[in-house]
Amino acid sequence: MKNAGIIGGTGYGAIELIRLLQAHKNIHLKKIISHSQHGEQISTIYPHLINFIEELMQELQIESLKEELDILFFATPAGVAKEIIPQFVDSKVQCIDLSGDLRLSSPSEYELWYGKKSAPQKLIDQAVYGLSEIYPEQIKQAQIISNPGCFPTSALLGLIPAIEQGIMSEKRIAIDGKTGVSGAGRTPTAMTHFSETNENVTPYKIGKHQHIPEIEQYLTDKAKEPITVAFTTHLIPMTRGLICTMYGQLAKETSTAEVIQEYKSYYENHPFVRIREEGIFPSTKEVYASNFCDIGIHVDQRSNQIIIASAIDNLVKGAAGQAIQNVNLMNGWEETLGLHSIPIYP
Repeated sequence: MKNAGIIGGTGYGAIELIRLLQAHKNIHLKKIISHSQHGEQISTIYPHLINFIEELMQELQIESLKEELDILFFATPAGVAKEIIPQFVDSKVQCIDLSGDLRLSSPSEYELWYGKKSAPQKLIDQAVYGLSEIYPEQIKQAQIISNPGCFPTSALLGLIPAIEQGIMSEKRIAIDGKTGVSGAGRTPTAMTHFSETNENVTPYKIGKHQHIPEIEQYLTDKAKEPITVAFTTHLIPMTRGLICTMYGQLAKETSTAEVIQEYKSYYENHPFVRIREEGIFPSTKEVYASNFCDIGIHVDQRSNQIIIASAIDNLVKGAAGQAIQNVNLMNGWEETLGLHSIPIYP
């Protein structure tokens, strides 16, 4: 049994970590750290946790965490983890950062897209990008994990096989992303106000979404040449769930059935990616509250395009679930431990 802690314990990502860790037989959640609400019980903020989590949230005390914990999740806003993780580099503690602080390999890119000072290059180089199905061997050897963003998880799992297998051209890739309101976090804004969101669909951050360079960086890594994508995100009136529909030019003559078979072979040993049969496409409800990524594919001969739809739960596979999946890989445990449950439906 390993002891874990969560820093940033009151956000939606942290609450999903708490829920999922309750079902994990090898991890004991020992500490929840909150800068703004230490000394309070988390169940006073989230009453659904009554009788499950009764401990008081605590202040950040680095030396105490080094001694008592084996695993530390950073469910913090961008800019926080990069200041704290360096203090654990020489310890036994495995650090999993759910923010974007260590996802981009270039400090100047991070500062451009996130508008904050970057982590030191040395720390960035020590972190492994935790896209579990794509970099499992690197994750197994890591002490520091940079958990992918929600949109990049959906988009990259959908696109990488087509890029690696030479099915899709590296040019003119378009991604249409849609997400529920929980992706914006718990702090209310005018955009996430019920009156603004209900019965409404809103494109946002066009051309400047911080997940653009992350998607491009890891597609480029697989293509071995620079890739630029057109990426548009939309806020839709639901609580959770995310779907990316992606379009690209075919690089070779093929059929829907052939591509589906290639995807099935690619993800054959990865239990959380489910490839739909021809003519069937995923919806967000079908992965709700689960760690699955469901992918549907269509080869459009008329326009010479491949169309890929990739659905995840933004708070699970897009955040907390993938973080736990990475911890499982890091510790040599069954990859599905604590995560293999049927999605909630309807």
